[in-house]
Amino acid sequence: MKLYGIPLSGHTHRVELFLRLLQLPHEYVQVDLANGEHKQAAFLAKNAFGEIPVLEDGDVTLADSNAILVYLATRYDVSGLWLPRDAVVAAQVQRWLSIAAGKIAGGPATARLVYVFGAQRNLAAAQTMGTQLFTVMEHELQQRSWLAGEHPTIADIACYSYIAHAPEGGISLKPYPKLCAWLAAIRALPGFVPMPVTPVGLATEEM
Repeated sequence: MKLYGIPLSGHTHRVELFLRLLQLPHEYVQVDLANGEHKQAAFLAKNAFGEIPVLEDGDVTLADSNAILVYLATRYDVSGLWLPRDAVVAAQVQRWLSIAAGKIAGGPATARLVYVFGAQRNLAAAQTMGTQLFTVMEHELQQRSWLAGEHPTIADIACYSYIAHAPEGGISLKPYPKLCAWLAAIRALPGFVPMPVTPVGLATEEM
């Protein structure tokens, strides 16, 4: 199994984290984004959009981090806990996968892009989206310890990386104790692997 990505990508990290939690051996192949390797023919054959991460598992090649999480849970999680079959819980998992691809990507992930990579984005809008999201999550985590039920699922894995690194985008986590407790619970899972911290924004104060 091969995972193509870069260490500072939260999308890559969520896949790497889940591989580690499932104890699945894999090779990490770092893609040279700076020199445009992801836009070359060899990589475009793996993902026509030229984006990371990409997972190769035998004759299966998959792009999109959330799709990869679904694949890994369906194929390799014999417990069935990471992607439950119960209709309500499965729908809740899907809700959070959508939030990861929407409000998290547009909020804390985008704000972090500005600070870490110098991307030209609307920083204020991204930070506002992040704080609005965290306020909702703080309220929902008053009712339960995990996003989609009574135990961790791929919903938690999909949402973790960019929220944990929100301070790198100038978004404080200090006003959200329940959210911080949730992050700590993920870090306590056996096999957890962190994403490297970039000392920008509020990261040196909060992480």
